[in-house]
Amino acid sequence: MIRHDPEIQALFRRYCLPERRYLKLGGAVLRMSRDEYEPFVHALAADAKAVSDAELTILFEGSWRERRTAAWLAAVSRRDQFRERLGALLLESEVCCAGEAYCVALTSFGTARDADLLAAYLDRYLRRPDLAYDQPAAMGALAYTESVLHGDRASRLLQEGGLWPRWFRDAPHMHGDNGISPYLGGVDLACGVIDECTEI
Repeated sequence: MIRHDPEIQALFRRYCLPERRYLKLGGAVLRMSRDEYEPFVHALAADAKAVSDAELTILFEGSWRERRTAAWLAAVSRRDQFRERLGALLLESEVCCAGEAYCVALTSFGTARDADLLAAYLDRYLRRPDLAYDQPAAMGALAYTESVLHGDRASRLLQEGGLWPRWFRDAPHMHGDNGISPYLGGVDLACGVIDECTEI
């Protein structure tokens, strides 16, 4: 159940609302001019250091805006103790517009467990071509993570006859070829932003 109370509203105003941050975490941050980008990542890095674990826990109980922001704050501050929570939220897919942030956060942690959580999501939702959820983001995230770990979780999904090409073929909202380069590239760029924030 999503919380709507004064406590979460205060955290929303503190961490999500400034400069409408919740809208910029993802593709928009990658398209910013340098003049806009530098203050944005500095503010994100500062809030990632300032936010407490208790506050992140509350943000993860909010709507997509709070959850997306919390995922990025956890990633930037390397709070991998939220790994299982992120994996559960991704698998539940309870709200829209936050799944990509969960995928990016798990990728930024970059362990075999993170790859397992991404693969679990894909094992469930690549069987549902009727759902336009976060399958492309998760596939890009898993492929990126596996390229670092030298694992084979992604290859079994991507192989001919695997779940990814079947889902892509049968999903009415997907068009073009079933390559994952655009999704892999997006995750790579997002992880670059996270890495840059951690160095501030």
